Amino acid sequence: MTAKSYRLAEERGVIAVTGEDRRSFLQGLVSNDVNKVSAERAVYAALLTPQGKYLHDFFIAEVGEALYLDCEAARREDLRRRLSIYKLRSKVSVTDATADFSVAQSFGTEALATLDLPPEPGHAVARAGGIVFTDPRLAELGARAILPREVAAEWLSAAAFTPAPDEHYDRLRLSLGIPDGSRDLPVEKAILLENGFEELHGVDWEKGCYMGQELTARTKYRGIVRKRLVPVEIEGPTPDWGTPILFDEKAAGEMRSGADGIGLAVLRLEYLDQAASPGAFRAGESRLTPRKPDWAVF
Repeated sequence: MTAKSYRLAEERGVIAVTGEDRRSFLQGLVSNDVNKVSAERAVYAALLTPQGKYLHDFFIAEVGEALYLDCEAARREDLRRRLSIYKLRSKVSVTDATADFSVAQSFGTEALATLDLPPEPGHAVARAGGIVFTDPRLAELGARAILPREVAAEWLSAAAFTPAPDEHYDRLRLSLGIPDGSRDLPVEKAILLENGFEELHGVDWEKGCYMGQELTARTKYRGIVRKRLVPVEIEGPTPDWGTPILFDEKAAGEMRSGADGIGLAVLRLEYLDQAASPGAFRAGESRLTPRKPDWAVF
């Protein structure tokens, strides 16, 4: 990875939410405060089931008279459909803008400075007919961009960014303990606070009601988080997604995504507290050593 790398994230799509009620429409549905989104700020948010379980996560940025959702490309039609169900009489349109916009990730030690972005999660600036912003989850992830598809690669190259293989960004993400949508969060099963959404600025506790708020708030205020998603060093082959993880032959969690000796795993906190020696956890043929991320609080 160079000091200024980028990748066009083809696994990401873009949903456009337009119309005069666009902000109030999203505000009643998602976990973060849409009223904080502006030309100078983007946010990270999730759409939940009424029971508070994960459906989609995405970034919300404003360009002109539209709110754009940087989301999983393979699941964007499901997101568009679910949002459209709640339109009712709202003056709002929810459309797929992936053909017009690309999502890019810029990372490396000089990435934010090159884009005139401070290391403040969510800080945004208009560029090239789109928007670039410090990753709202964690500044160490670099910047994200939603740019017109026909200019994205050329504009980033002109800014002296070097194209990077997909695995370079993925390794950065894994090393920091950051989930990647449904690759790490089981749909209709995952709970936000078990997966770092509070520390990663994906939940606003002051915004008022949204779908799934009751369980999310109860999880926080009753202190009932019993497991967490954490990065793990892998000794042996990368375990498949969902591989059971054992601690002293006791069920301790499950494997999530991983590659090249590092991965993410959901582990019970009671066993994390007991694991003093490297390789204390076992997943299939491999030994795992968990590490608490610097940003995490548990």
